[in-house]
Amino acid sequence: MARTFFQIGSIAALLAVALGAFAAHGLQNKIAPDQITIFQTGVRYQFYHAFGILIAALLLLKRKNIWLQRAGWSFVLGIVLFSGSLYLLSCREWLHITNWKWLGPLTPIGGIFFIFGWASFFFATLKSNFYEKI
Repeated sequence: MARTFFQIGSIAALLAVALGAFAAHGLQNKIAPDQITIFQTGVRYQFYHAFGILIAALLLLKRKNIWLQRAGWSFVLGIVLFSGSLYLLSCREWLHITNWKWLGPLTPIGGIFFIFGWASFFFATLKSNFYEKI
């Protein structure tokens, strides 16, 4: 599982850099400035949680813990739902997907996955032997 999270976290961080550059340079004059800000919020949260996935991977190298796995997968789902929906919502006119009304509710659902991921890190620490090998 650690290897999977290292791979996913690395790709998520790589894509965050690429999408951030795209927002700064490729979206100019294509979408409104306030929509670029929304896109950049998605990039920022993707970056934060890519690091969360990498932290879960590092901890899983030392300690098998279901809560660490839950944290990693929650961050993955949060990136897809939260950041992904912000990318699409901010570009919906440019992409001609203005009728995709179901995108809006995905953002807070993704945020709930982010919250659950961080709570899962906390629950991982409640095991009495959590700190022995770290």
